[in-house]
Amino acid sequence: MSHSQDARPPIVAAGAICWRERDGGIEVLIIHRPKYDDWSWPKGKQDRGESVPETAVRELQEEVGLRVTLGPPLATTTYSISRRRKDVYYWAAHVDPLAEAEPDGGEVDRLEWVKPSRARALLTNPTDAAPLDRLLELREAKDLRTRQIIVVRHAKAKPRSSWSRAEGERPLAATGKRQAVAVGRLLACWRPARVISSPWIRCMQTVAGYAQKYSVPVKEKNRLTEAAHGRKPEKVARLVHSLFDSSHSVVLCTHRPVLPTVLEALGRHCPKQLRAQLPSKDPYLSPGEMIVLNVSLKHRDRVISIEQVKPFDD
Repeated sequence: MSHSQDARPPIVAAGAICWRERDGGIEVLIIHRPKYDDWSWPKGKQDRGESVPETAVRELQEEVGLRVTLGPPLATTTYSISRRRKDVYYWAAHVDPLAEAEPDGGEVDRLEWVKPSRARALLTNPTDAAPLDRLLELREAKDLRTRQIIVVRHAKAKPRSSWSRAEGERPLAATGKRQAVAVGRLLACWRPARVISSPWIRCMQTVAGYAQKYSVPVKEKNRLTEAAHGRKPEKVARLVHSLFDSSHSVVLCTHRPVLPTVLEALGRHCPKQLRAQLPSKDPYLSPGEMIVLNVSLKHRDRVISIEQVKPFDD
């Protein structure tokens, strides 16, 4: 009988290494699970109907009672469980030193804030050292504290062929409205404090749910419309470059024909190996899909990571 991995898709799980500043150094949060009698990072399996970043945020809340926002992605660990592959995605999550973490009393019976060297000694699964290594690498480079620049393509709109009124008034289709709800849930993983959008209704509808729920004003920028971009694409490039001057996380929502200019401008701020991760072929992003750049707070123009994420679309 063969003992190779079975052909089913991998089990997907996600979590985070929570970290906080303490006495000039950092502490990380490690948990004990009675079922396995092991020490690990808070994490858990992806639920049906959620994206992987949402899994990480939900699991942190359920297991240790912390409502986190995600920072840069760390290593993804892979191992086998009963001959089936399991992939666990980790992010860094900065936690306020006054925030109270509490074990859920079920899956987690103890938790400890410890120095990274102590965490390494306690970890049961050797693969759990990889995300810690990445976190310490970012810390050493003074790039562990980040903000996000998020570019979203608007959700699915009603077809042009069935729309006779002004192009700027063409709204989301029923599928697009569902996607917009999913976009709002996904953006909440980073809680951006600014939203910039094309004023055309399909873009505004894509970000409205998030903006309303978290009381974030939407700044309308006419230059992000298809029409204005067609006339003066350099204005879009200037807007994208200006996003790197801020210290806040920001979302920019626009249209497929505008994306090449946006991506080209983003690429100018990325090191070569990361630039290659930006989409380079039409349609660049599918409706509702987003690019998440983590930018160092210390080194304002330094992009640490690029993630391409789809909201869960049922």
